[in-house]
Amino acid sequence: MTQVSLSSLLLTVIVQSAFAQNPSSSSPSSPEALNWLQKIAAAPRHYNYVGTFVYSSEGQIETSRIIHLVNEEGEQEKSMVLDGPPREIIRNNDEMRCYLPENKTVVTEKRWLRKVFPALLPQPLINLDHNYVVKKGKQERVSDYASQIIELEPRDDKRYGQKLWMDPNTGLLLKAAVMDKGRVVEQFVFTDLKIGGEIDKSLLKSQYSGQAAEWRKTNLVSSTQGSGKLGWQVKDPPPGFKKIVEMKRNLSGKSRPVAHIALSDGLAAVSVFIEPSSGEASSPVEGLYHSRGAINIYTRTLGDNRVTAIGEVPPATVMQIGNSVTSR
Repeated sequence: MTQVSLSSLLLTVIVQSAFAQNPSSSSPSSPEALNWLQKIAAAPRHYNYVGTFVYSSEGQIETSRIIHLVNEEGEQEKSMVLDGPPREIIRNNDEMRCYLPENKTVVTEKRWLRKVFPALLPQPLINLDHNYVVKKGKQERVSDYASQIIELEPRDDKRYGQKLWMDPNTGLLLKAAVMDKGRVVEQFVFTDLKIGGEIDKSLLKSQYSGQAAEWRKTNLVSSTQGSGKLGWQVKDPPPGFKKIVEMKRNLSGKSRPVAHIALSDGLAAVSVFIEPSSGEASSPVEGLYHSRGAINIYTRTLGDNRVTAIGEVPPATVMQIGNSVTSR
């Protein structure tokens, strides 16, 4: 056997072995399932709905109520957390105001910085097939609706999978779960839901609007920077993760804006924050932390700066991104 043919044989064995360990890496997505996914992403922006949903993760359960209206002015939405400390989010198109009555604080931010169920998918969806195998699953009944299941299986171990239950008539999500090798990491599910019909605009007014005039205001709205303007880069991100924006961003408790780079694989997102080290005893200790659900956090020191990477991705992914941050 020649050296060339021997090398070819070895290469074939290696490739076949890799596919055997992760057969989904070469599997095509279902075109029908990809079309359903586009409908899921668009639905929350096109329908009126009122419902109660439950978030669950690691034994923690949180119940919320949501009212969503679409009219000639765009989208208006009100969501209220019904368990624990009261929180209320009022959204007018892309602007969101979060009322925290216990702290007497109103926080303003943009929609893309915070995901609220059932609007969990970005729009537009781009290149998902490169990083996930999208499949059409079976049908199940959820919240008195006959739902269609769509599954997103990761092509590698750098991201979590997702399982989505949708209303086939509208595309609205009825239930969503983040999956890690068959284990449910976190889950949202409507316990009651009404899609369509008229909604009185008065229901979307904040119950705290009268008293909030005296509350402390925090504006997290950021100034987007041109590529490379921050002086930082993520040099070696995991496959499929690309920078989608860089900015100077205001954060609660910070006296000045911090550098923020956001990366995404088309579904999962990771934020990287770079700020001067404070040297205070209360500063976070370096290392990997688990927040809740699918969110992992990694902090490290880089020269005189602290780097924090946070995202709904496996621990190894958030660490790789955090360790890849360098100055330009």
